[in-house]
Parts: sequence; structure tokens; C-alpha cells
Amino acid sequence: MASPTLFAVVGDALPRGRRALGFTVQSILRRVPIAIAPILGGLAIAAYGLQTGVHLGLVVTVVLSMVTLGVVSRVNIPIMPDPVPTHIVTVWRSLPTPLRWLLTSDIFIRTCEGLVDVFLVLYAINVIGISAPAYGVLVAVQMTTAIVSYILVARFADRMGRKPFVMATFAAFALFPVAVVLARDFATLVAAFVVGGLREIGEPARKALIVDLAAPSLRARSVGLYYLIRSLTIAPAAFIGGLLWEVTPALPFWMAGLIGLVGVVVFAMTVEERYAA
Repeated sequence: MASPTLFAVVGDALPRGRRALGFTVQSILRRVPIAIAPILGGLAIAAYGLQTGVHLGLVVTVVLSMVTLGVVSRVNIPIMPDPVPTHIVTVWRSLPTPLRWLLTSDIFIRTCEGLVDVFLVLYAINVIGISAPAYGVLVAVQMTTAIVSYILVARFADRMGRKPFVMATFAAFALFPVAVVLARDFATLVAAFVVGGLREIGEPARKALIVDLAAPSLRARSVGLYYLIRSLTIAPAAFIGGLLWEVTPALPFWMAGLIGLVGVVVFAMTVEERYAA
């Protein structure tokens, strides 16, 4: 719900040449706690058992949510009145062709993610045989890799153009499920989750590209429509992944890799560099 407003705030507050950096800073701040929390959750489950550990995590989550609401309530974002009434059809018509193709490729990529996302922990713990705390370490490795990649490429997406970094992100999305299904132990899972962390290397560039292409007066609503269409389209992915899991646990991972590859090809062939630069 907050994404359209966040995108609009970054787009309005920063010039085109600094938007990728702005999304980079925001992404780093989001993922620092994500890198820490899974380890703490895994330790709580190991120390107190599954049920008590999860209950403890839930209590902490509720407390932190209340703190977050208190902080957000102090943020003041000015309301910009519409010069003319705008509805969803008008917003859709305002989306330029490159943005529509970006949405199409993004749907393939997020379908790839959705097919296996909820099954990653099951595959790692039940199929490969690692422990819950070890899986927490894997998530921390993934988030740390993402943060490091953000820092390394923070300024390049604004200087070199968006397309190479978006392609790198989409390629990592396609490779991650394949890397997981090829893993045989904790060490190879660590390597797979490093690939998973590299899925974020071009996320600031992708977000900046969306903001660049959207009409400034319809920026928040364009982002909202983009994510609405994407979310509705990929909603069945987890269910389909479950059906494939019933056949064999490895199948949704291989299928995800194939669909992700399609997304990479669609983006590479349709979004021209002159629109992404």
C-alpha cells in the first residue's frame, strides 16, 4: 500500500540522475533488519521450541509494528490536488510502451519468484536437511549480499543507465531457484543464497526506471496500477508451485528458472537502452 507513495516521494524529491541512488539508500535501510531478524527467529525456535519460539516472534513483531505506526504518524506528506479528475483507464493509457513491456517482463520474473518463494524453507530443511537456525543464516547471507551489492553499484545505475542492472537482477531471479535445486548441503546453499541476494542488484534501477517512465502528474497512481496488475497476475503462482511440488519438490524450481529466463529475454528485446538510460 505504501509503495506508490514511496515511489512518488522519491521521484518528486530527487532529480532523474539521483533516483537510483535514492532507492538504493531506502533499500539498504529496509534490509538491515531483515538480515538480522531471521537469525534471531531461528535462535528463538532452537532455544524455546517451534511453538513458543514462533509465539515470541509474533509478540516482538506486534510491538515493533506499533512503534512503526507511531513513527509513520509523524511523517507529513503534502497532498497535491488533481488539476482534472483521473480514473484507472486514463492512468493505463498514460503508461508509455516501454513501461508496459517492463511490466510484462516483471510479471514473468515475479511468477518465477512466486512459484518457489514459500517452498524455499521447506526444500532447505526437509529435502536438503539443514536446521532452522542454519536457514536463518542463509537468509542473513542473502540480505547481506543484497546490501553489499547496493553499496557497490549505488551510483552506477544513475551514470551508466538502468538497463544493464535491471537485466542483472532479472537474470539472478532466474538463476536463484536453479541454484537452490542444485544445492546438496549447507555450503552449496550458501552459494545459492548469494545468488538470491544478487537479485537485488538492479532493484533500485528498476524502481528508478518506473519513476522515470511514468508521467510526473500520475506518478503515484502509475506505480499503483503497475503493482496492482503485477500482483493480480502472479497471485496463482504459489498455488501452481504447490501443485508442482506434489509431483516432485524439484519441479517448481526448474519451472521457475525457465519462466525467469523468459522474463529476461522479454526485457532485453523490448525495452530499448535509450528509454532505460
